[in-house]
Amino acid sequence: MLVIKHYWEWFLLLMGLIYWAITAPVISMTGTVLSVVLPQKIALSCGRFLLQKDFQLFIFLLKVTGLLILDDKALKSLAGHKEAIIIAPNHTALWDIVFIAAQVPEAVCVMKGSILSNPLLGGGARLAGYIPINSISQMLKLAVQRLKQNETLLMFPEGTRTKTDAQWLNPLKGGVALLAKRTKAPVVPVFIRSNTRFYEKGWPLYKKPEFPLKISFSVGVPILRHETESVQEFSQRLEQIYLDELAKPHPLRRMQNTKL
Repeated sequence: MLVIKHYWEWFLLLMGLIYWAITAPVISMTGTVLSVVLPQKIALSCGRFLLQKDFQLFIFLLKVTGLLILDDKALKSLAGHKEAIIIAPNHTALWDIVFIAAQVPEAVCVMKGSILSNPLLGGGARLAGYIPINSISQMLKLAVQRLKQNETLLMFPEGTRTKTDAQWLNPLKGGVALLAKRTKAPVVPVFIRSNTRFYEKGWPLYKKPEFPLKISFSVGVPILRHETESVQEFSQRLEQIYLDELAKPHPLRRMQNTKL
């Protein structure tokens, strides 16, 4: 039975990779076409709808096959905001955005410019109005514009996935704190916990983890920058909030490094 389970999980992992190999270019090409023919407002709605449904279907398949046990109910509180907020999760794995965008489709994600410019991957994200990180100054300018239009921004304050040798998270970059200063938008920390380091930085795409994967999302209290705080001070205060929360006893608390 263990041998059958092992090969069955390998088969399902392969099917998951094939899922993205098919849906990513299809949505990208569709997004590229729709971004040309549709008015901007309608295009944004279509892009976010397409990505949400793609992500929701993927999560559903993971659940029904028994590969994933997911607690993402807390994310629903972030959807439908009428005023600007900055959703700021710790970044545990390559697919963190999949779970968040499935529940909060209106969130404008700040992401690598290389993904947005890739014809086989970026069309859907471009249609949804995601912001590329090519130039830091340009990224900040676009993000400020979106927040001043009362949109929801999704930005990972670590700047990249948590490194293998980090206990809780990487030192925070200053982007989130700088946006909070320029726009006065509250920062909503999101705490991601998992029983695995699957798809963390350095994890090979072909390496099978132990299933089922267990992932939990919790949402912290919105944090406002004090008028007297510098960007660095606010960033340090945010970082301490993450460290305090992620260090608490929890069934899915990040364990110290194990070799890949």
